Amino acid sequence: VQLQASGGGLVQAGGSLRLSCAASGRTSSRYAMGWFRQAPGKEREFVAAISKGGGTTYYVDSVKGRFTLSRDNAKNTVNLQMNNLKPEDTSVYYCAARITSFNSASTDQYQYHHWGQGTQVTVSS
Repeated sequence: VQLQASGGGLVQAGGSLRLSCAASGRTSSRYAMGWFRQAPGKEREFVAAISKGGGTTYYVDSVKGRFTLSRDNAKNTVNLQMNNLKPEDTSVYYCAARITSFNSASTDQYQYHHWGQGTQVTVSS
């Protein structure tokens, strides 16, 4: 599967952005999906994950209540709605797909098999 991330940009603190990840190739409904981010000089970190069916989601504590991850398997897309953005959310965001037989989500980046190119999110104070 090929993943194409989009929706990044520059926004002021308190603003919103919506990241999308479009999957091509094998249908995305076969995959659990996740978003990770990496800021300059820092390691890549988990942001949010969703199960194949969409019924299970996980978020890193720092984004809970602000970010919402959803998926549309008919359109082979996952969307990360980011509200009340903070300067510390500034990073390159990556979507990833995980092959799994289970309808579960994972926060572990090493369990993901396919990665999209990153999309830059910059939040100004």
